[in-house]
Amino acid sequence: MSDEASKQVIIFDTTLRDGEQSPGCSMNLTEKLQVAHALKELGVDVIEAGFPIASTGDFEAVRAVAREVEGPAICGLARCNDKDIDRAWEAVKESKRPRIHVFLATSAIHREHKLKMAKEEIVRRAREGVMRAKGCCPDVEFSPEDAARTELDFLTEVVLAAIDVGAKTINVPDTVGYAVPVQFGAVIRHLREKIDGRAVISVHCHNDLGLAVANTLSAVAEGARQVECTINGLGERAGNCSLEEVVMALRTRHDFFNVTTGINTRRLYPASRLVANVTGMRVQRNKAIVGQNAFSHEAGIHQHGVLQHQATYEIMRPEDVGFARSNLVLGKHSGRHALRARVEEMGYHMSEDAFERLFEGFKGLADKKKEIYDADIEALIEDRAQEATALWEIVSFHISTATGALPTAAVALQKSGGERFSDAAVGDGPIDALFTAIERITGVNVVLKDYEVRSVTVGEDAQGEVSVEVEHGGRSWRGQATSTDILEASARAFLLAVNRIALRNAGSEAAVAAAVNDVRP
Repeated sequence: MSDEASKQVIIFDTTLRDGEQSPGCSMNLTEKLQVAHALKELGVDVIEAGFPIASTGDFEAVRAVAREVEGPAICGLARCNDKDIDRAWEAVKESKRPRIHVFLATSAIHREHKLKMAKEEIVRRAREGVMRAKGCCPDVEFSPEDAARTELDFLTEVVLAAIDVGAKTINVPDTVGYAVPVQFGAVIRHLREKIDGRAVISVHCHNDLGLAVANTLSAVAEGARQVECTINGLGERAGNCSLEEVVMALRTRHDFFNVTTGINTRRLYPASRLVANVTGMRVQRNKAIVGQNAFSHEAGIHQHGVLQHQATYEIMRPEDVGFARSNLVLGKHSGRHALRARVEEMGYHMSEDAFERLFEGFKGLADKKKEIYDADIEALIEDRAQEATALWEIVSFHISTATGALPTAAVALQKSGGERFSDAAVGDGPIDALFTAIERITGVNVVLKDYEVRSVTVGEDAQGEVSVEVEHGGRSWRGQATSTDILEASARAFLLAVNRIALRNAGSEAAVAAAVNDVRP
């Protein structure tokens, strides 16, 4: 490895694979493509797009990402067996930079209770899996699953066997988040000495003890040059190493780590917001780097210090991770050119049709709000992207409520073909009545599981963001919308979830996916 290469850390993002395995975080094809394009814009080196053998849907999503997303290596995960590996290759082979990631458990507890294999059989299967993958493409990664709980001598034996038959990257997973930084760093140091530059050492750390980022950074300090991570730290159980946290730690403490990444850090917050919207997994307010409070100061001493010099209480600039603090000085008299210039400055690339939908929404918002912030524009962009392929659209609604009377909602919807339908319903409250009327018109009956409202910006005229989660057909569906009118946002968010169900029922997944390039961050 050259001296220059030794200072570059490869960012391997597994949001679409391990992140999606979080309960309630499954994504459809369209959403996976949206996230994949965002990861490309962010500058990740490798996108692990899924586990192709897991399902037909996962296979199709990995194949679509491999076809459409150029730049990063596109990786498919496979167990060490021929069927898995062949399926992974079929999914990623159209990528200009395909990678197959094969794994096999090595720890004593997995050998005894899951695999029921002796050490010799593990080594043989690992070699055969890597050779099979190597016969498909030159870029092969091998992971000894549960490496952090594997005997060090045996871990070394398996790793060296995989390298001998062609593995270019050796990933060391802390699969159950058991490691602690000093111990994990020692494992990486030992493997680096044994591997002696013949493969890139990677790490994949889980957060069961809250140590995923700490373990990852310890590994980098000991010579690991690929880190596997996810946006917002999504992942099974307590999640994975958070991409935004490890990247900003390496950047902010370059004096200590002396390494770099290819990440465009100004895209961290937009990517975080997109993944939160798509998965429905909200980012906690006090989360490092991308939480709402990450750059907020309430204590008087802190406020005074920041006003005197930002670095007194901020070790990073909010704009460096994509937070926008400036007002967008546009109003109802502003034209298309001014809005387009600001949208492009914010890093969004839009088709003409998508921009026209955004401009229409912007003009409507400008009539309602005194000040429009960048966050308002981001919310509008996300709304219009989600509504681009809607089967049903809201034409109008009316709520009637009074003390002692049941709330009533009258709703008019328009189907994509142009036909309009109207109905009315009563409910326990205005939201319940509104949702019931939408169900009656669309014929899609759901169970409301979650309803959440939060402010997008500040002030009395701030947009409210409404998120809903419903259950239909044995799975959860999400919708999200923004408006200065919470009832309107609620209706649109609910209808978005219903639209997704209706589109799936109509077999329109492929048609929805075709629109993904209409708007992308």
